[in-house]
Amino acid sequence: MSEIHETTDELLDLYSHDLMNVFGTPLRVLDHGQGSYVWDSDGNKYLDFLAGIAVNSVGYAHPDWVAAVAYQAGKIAHTSNYFATEPQIELAEKLIERSGAPQGSRVYFGNSGTEGNEAALKLLKLHGNTMETTQTPRILALTHSFHGRTLGALSVTWKPNIREPYNPLLPAVEFIEAGDVHALESAFNDGPVAGIIMELIQGEAGVLPVGAEFVQAARRLCDEHNSLLIIDEVQTGMGRTGHWFAFQDENLSGGVVPDAITFAKGVAGGFPMGGLVTFGGEVSSLFTPGSHGSTFAGNPLATAAGLATISIIEKENLIVNAQRRGEQLRSELSACDNPLFVSVRGAGLLNAVELEHPCAHAAANWALDHGLIVNAVAPHALRMAPPLTISEEEISRGVAILRQMPTDLENN
Repeated sequence: MSEIHETTDELLDLYSHDLMNVFGTPLRVLDHGQGSYVWDSDGNKYLDFLAGIAVNSVGYAHPDWVAAVAYQAGKIAHTSNYFATEPQIELAEKLIERSGAPQGSRVYFGNSGTEGNEAALKLLKLHGNTMETTQTPRILALTHSFHGRTLGALSVTWKPNIREPYNPLLPAVEFIEAGDVHALESAFNDGPVAGIIMELIQGEAGVLPVGAEFVQAARRLCDEHNSLLIIDEVQTGMGRTGHWFAFQDENLSGGVVPDAITFAKGVAGGFPMGGLVTFGGEVSSLFTPGSHGSTFAGNPLATAAGLATISIIEKENLIVNAQRRGEQLRSELSACDNPLFVSVRGAGLLNAVELEHPCAHAAANWALDHGLIVNAVAPHALRMAPPLTISEEEISRGVAILRQMPTDLENN
């Protein structure tokens, strides 16, 4: 920047002048963070119960993460995929191990959750092309799903107002009512299905579990019809739900093992990364040299950030912390005497509080004005996904702010 612009208003004027208007007006201009807190350009401090939408899993400016990224940046930050690097290989190995994937499993690295889901869709297309049928095998997705905004990922993202302006999208995609086992069975019986992609907790829909019975039915039907089950772990993975991945929680999955999972958000602690883990040799062999790729995929700087993130999660026992702090958050919110709060749901540190009336945007703005970052994820719901490093005292401090929220906030 050619000049120093000291106030938020000046910076926001520049933002509106120079950046594409796809996100609307930013709520604040953030300057720096430490632990579970961030500060804006005017020096105001906020307790962050959102963590960059479940991305900053080890908080802000964690010294081990900073040191690992700085070291790798000073060593080698990027190569093309004509070459391999040790961080890339090591992180792939750790993701296979932490996901419990069997022998023959493989990892594809991309740069975002959307790219991970694009890879999953290409995997489904490749599998569909192996099916002996004269019909086009369909890809099934769920109502209220969110898998990304590129044209492929958008094709399996349910929300009509963000999908329909880009029609026609990927053909042979069918949406099934989330949680409806009968509808799922009917879809499989209507013709060939290449596979189904689903979230176990639909984060962007309001932190809504699809139900273990539904996931078990999906696994059974995929087995019966030679179809693949893809679980989108972009928001739920890397310890967020109190397990490395949500499918490892029997309460969410019923013990189901998928054919592949996608990952992103918390995997690299704030550095852009996403990808796909295929389970077993048969599924993994669908991708061959040249069938997919990305210039930046698996670059050493991103994978070093991922290794540092996994190391911190393990060293500081953050998966257990996610379980305990999540239980604390749900318990304290449930005990809150504010009549605006109807109920609370979630797993680990991915939670939402249901509101008495559709005032989530006003509620999130009120919280921000009082030093707490939460997210209006649905008209009736506030999402909370703080760093996995958050403390017992910080959870209580955030709930204390929420407890004071007025009940007469205007509807969205």
